[in-house]
Order: sequence, then C-alpha cells, then structure tokens
Amino acid sequence: MARYNGPSCRLCRDQGTKLFLKGDRCYSEKCGVVKRNCKPGIHGKRRSKISDYGVQLKEKQKVKNIYGILEKQFYLYYEKASQIKGVTGEILLQLLERRLDNVVYRMGVLSSRTEARQWVLHGHITVNGRKVNIPSYLLKSGDIVEIKEKSKQLPRIKEILDSDSSRPCPEWMEFNSQERKGTFRVLPERHQLDSSINEQLIVEFYSR
Repeated sequence: MARYNGPSCRLCRDQGTKLFLKGDRCYSEKCGVVKRNCKPGIHGKRRSKISDYGVQLKEKQKVKNIYGILEKQFYLYYEKASQIKGVTGEILLQLLERRLDNVVYRMGVLSSRTEARQWVLHGHITVNGRKVNIPSYLLKSGDIVEIKEKSKQLPRIKEILDSDSSRPCPEWMEFNSQERKGTFRVLPERHQLDSSINEQLIVEFYSR
C-alpha cells in the first residue's frame, strides 16, 4: 500500500500543531513547529480566512496523519464506524486505537507510530502468541501483544528495551515492563483520548 514518505515536520507545520510524528525530536527544540511556526511554502506566513469545509478537511487530515494512514483506508474506517451502533466519531477513534501499530506505540516503549509500524511489518510482534505483521490488525479486549523473544536480542531493539525512556501506558492498556508484554484491556472511552481532536468535524465532512 502507498504511504506518505515526505517530511513529517511539513505535516505538523501545515496543521499548525504538533502531531508527534518524529518521536523524541517533537519534544526538542529541533521540532519544526518550534523552529518555524508557519505553514510550509513561500506563502506560509500569509493569513487567510478558512471556510467551514476547510476546517472540517483540516481536522480530517490531522487525525489521518496522526495515525499514519491514507485517505481510502481512513474513509473505510469511517464507513465501518457509521455502521456500528453508537456515536460515530467516538467509534471511529476507537477503531483507530485498536490498530496493532498504534497499540505497540501505546505500550510506551517506542517513540513514534512509524517506528511501531516498522516493528510490526518486520515480524517482531506477536498477538496472543502468534506472529502478526499487519499494522492495521484490529485488537479485541483481552488480546496480549508481545515482542518476540528472538527479536529482543536484536541490537536496536535491545537498546530501546534497555533504555529508561518510556512513556506511561494509557488506562485502557496494561504493560508489563519486565516481560515486555502489553494487554489491550478495554476500548478507550472518549474522555481518555486526545482532547485536541474534534471528531464531530470529521463526521460532518463525510456527511456532506
């Protein structure tokens, strides 16, 4: 599947906010948003009025970039969410959080979803004891995500696992730092997710 391979900081600058696409760099002074807090391009410093459609489009693009997926797949997630009983926007975010690459990132060991996606694609991750190399694999409550025993001995992975730099695990997950094993406990509730996301704008965008 095609994937955006351009500069990550360009996406953050276009949105005018940090999307945390480059891991530790986003927390440093080297962050593109900190160094150049304007839109990319020669006309980036111009201020222009944005329409309601533009606001909705921008929010959709922001969430799509945060989770690192392309347009067609994102739309399929929306279609699936709209067919499930409940609040469509909240269900959409829950589907995105259930992705295997996102869950590996949420375990707190890795610095970005891009790195987590690489680990999954390279076969370093197991779900309930079975190797899964599909980043979009949707986890269910109770699923156990673990780093393969052989993979723990690889130099780069061993370096990451032995480092003290780890983020706290969210409430809907459990992470055993000794065994390097995570459990997807329950679906996250809306108040537990990113408050900067306005999922209603995405629903309005696709409902036009």
